Amino acid sequence: MCSRFSFRIDRSAIQKFFHIQEVDCDYKQGNNISPTQQVSAIIYDGKTRLVCFRWGLIPSWTKDPSIGAKLINARAETLATKPSFKDAFIKRRCLIIADGFYEWQKVDKKKVPFHFSFKSGAPFGFAGLYETWKPPEGELVKTCTIITTEPNELVMPIHDRMASNCAEKSGSNVA
Repeated sequence: MCSRFSFRIDRSAIQKFFHIQEVDCDYKQGNNISPTQQVSAIIYDGKTRLVCFRWGLIPSWTKDPSIGAKLINARAETLATKPSFKDAFIKRRCLIIADGFYEWQKVDKKKVPFHFSFKSGAPFGFAGLYETWKPPEGELVKTCTIITTEPNELVMPIHDRMASNCAEKSGSNVA
């Protein structure tokens, strides 16, 4: 679930919609955001801040950063017990900003993409976790993962998982 999403909303609209007090990142928009790319997220550390993370969580304790490509999503059911997510679940939560997400349905041996979004076009936040990883040499790497759960009735016919808090009855899907 959730390996592609869209984020096309103007920065000032995001700041107003989410009551952002401080922007600490290069704001990036895209129609097809994929794992390992930079994503915009909201954290609260005394201020509501818009920050950027690399999508794919690299736990602070790992020696191999390639694990991040495998940790783009975290199952809500196991956050508190999986070593990769346990500490972030307790201390480092975020909202990863989007205006839609894609899921694929297999139709006659082909995968057909569906784009889910609010009918209004309003942005929303995927529930997420974040970490900071320090490589042996170089700068800190700030990473995140999207929390997934069982799908609601809109997503269920297309996929067996969905990002937490990312689609509602008011959403739409378009092939």
